[in-house]
Amino acid sequence: MLDKKRTTPFLALIGAIALMTGAPAFAQAPAAPADAAAAPAAAAPPAADAAAPAGPEAAPPQMAHAGKMGISTMFLDAKPVVKVVMIGLVLASIFSWTLLITKLLEFGALNRASDAFIEAFRGAKSISDMGRIATSEEFEGNPLADMAAAAAQEVEISRQAGLDIGGEHRDSTIHRAQAAVNAVQASLAKRLSNGMQFLASVGSNGPFIGLFGTVYGIMDSFIGIANTNTTNLAVVAPGIAEALLATGLGLFAAIPSVIFYNYFQTRISAYGSRTEGFVAELTNAISRQLDKGA
Repeated sequence: MLDKKRTTPFLALIGAIALMTGAPAFAQAPAAPADAAAAPAAAAPPAADAAAPAGPEAAPPQMAHAGKMGISTMFLDAKPVVKVVMIGLVLASIFSWTLLITKLLEFGALNRASDAFIEAFRGAKSISDMGRIATSEEFEGNPLADMAAAAAQEVEISRQAGLDIGGEHRDSTIHRAQAAVNAVQASLAKRLSNGMQFLASVGSNGPFIGLFGTVYGIMDSFIGIANTNTTNLAVVAPGIAEALLATGLGLFAAIPSVIFYNYFQTRISAYGSRTEGFVAELTNAISRQLDKGA
C-alpha cells in the first residue's frame, strides 16, 4: 500500500515532464494543415497579377500578317483608300504595257504595208491606175493608199464635171487633190495619236497619285500611334511600308509611260515625215499625168 502511494507521485512527475517536453510538437502539429492551406493563398497574388488588364504602355494587337510581310500582304493590310490607289496604278500600268504592244504591232504593220504600196504606186501609168492600186484590198486601210485614192478620186470628179483638168483648170484640180490628201493626213494624225494622251497622263500624274496614297497611309499610321500610345517599330513599320508601296507603284506606272510616250512620239513624227514626202511625190505624179493628158 505504501509502495503504491510512493509510485504514484513518481509516475505523475514523469507524466508532467513528458507533457512539458512534448507540448511544442503537439502544438505545432495542428498548425501544419493551416500552413498548407495558406500556401495556395500566397500563390494567388501572382495569378491575379497575370490576369490584370494591360496598362497604357501595353502594345496593341499585331497585324494579321505581321512577321511575314510581302507585296501581297502589304496590299491586303492596307487601308481601303490606299488599296484603291494601288489598284488604279496597277491597272494604269497594265494598260500602258498593253498599249505599248498594240502600238508596236501597229507601226510594224503600217511600215510594211506602206513600203509595199509605194513600190506598187511607182509602177502606175495613169491617174486612174493610181486609184485602182490605192483602192485594192491589198492596201485597204493604209494611210498612203487612202491619200492616193482621195487625190485620184478628186481628179476623176473634176474630169467627170467637164473641167479641162489638163489645161485651164489644171492648177485648181491639183489644189483640190491636195486638199483631199490633207484631210486624210489629219485623220491619220488622230489615228496614230490614239492612246498618247493616256500615256502622258499616267507619266505626269502617276507619281502624284502614288504620293497621295503614301501621305494618306502614313497619316493613318501616325493616328494609330497616337491612339495606341506606342512607338513600337514592329507595330508602326508595316503601315508605313504599305504607304510607301503606293509611291512605288506610282513610279512603276509612270516611268514606262514616259518612256513609251517619247518613243511613240518619235515614231509618229517619223511616219509624219514619211507621209509629207509621199504627198510631195503624189502631187508631182498627178501633175505629170495631167501634163501628159492622162
